[in-house]
Amino acid sequence: MNETVLTIVGNLTAEPELRQTQSGVAVASFTIASTPRSFDRQANEWKDGEALFMRCSAWRDLATNITASLTKGSRVIASGRLQQRSYQDREGNSRVSMELQIDEIGPSLKYATAQVARGDRSGGSAAPVPAAPASTAPAAAATDSWSTPNAEWSVSDETPF
Repeated sequence: MNETVLTIVGNLTAEPELRQTQSGVAVASFTIASTPRSFDRQANEWKDGEALFMRCSAWRDLATNITASLTKGSRVIASGRLQQRSYQDREGNSRVSMELQIDEIGPSLKYATAQVARGDRSGGSAAPVPAAPASTAPAAAATDSWSTPNAEWSVSDETPF
C-alpha cells in the first residue's frame, strides 16, 4: 500500500480522550506537539523552531492502553499512517485536515523512566504495576512469568533433531 508512514516525537498537549463508536469500538484522540530545536552558535543558545501540532487517533486496545498509560505532558514516540481528510465547514468552505492514525506509541525514555506491564491477549488492558524498590528488584523478577521457563519446555545440550 502507498501510505505515508510518519514517526513523531513530542509531548501530549492534553489528556487523551477515550470515546466509543456506535458499535462499541474504543477510539482515543489526542494531539502531539513537536517543537524542533537548533543550537544558535552566534548566540550560544538553543532556539525553538515552529511547533507542529499533530492530531492523532488510535483504535481498540491501543486506545484504551493509551488513555490508561499516558497523560498531558507525556513525551512520546508515535508512529502511524498520515491521513488527509477533506470536508466542508459550517460556512460551506472546503477544508483539509491531517491526522495521524497511530499504529505504535510509547513513552520517550530520553528524560524519563517507565514501568512496562504486559497486557493480556484476550483484548483487555494491563493494570499498571508499581515499580519495585531497587532492593527487591531481583525478587520481583523471579515472580515474573516471562522470566520463568515453561514447565513443559526443557533445556538440554542435545541436538533437537
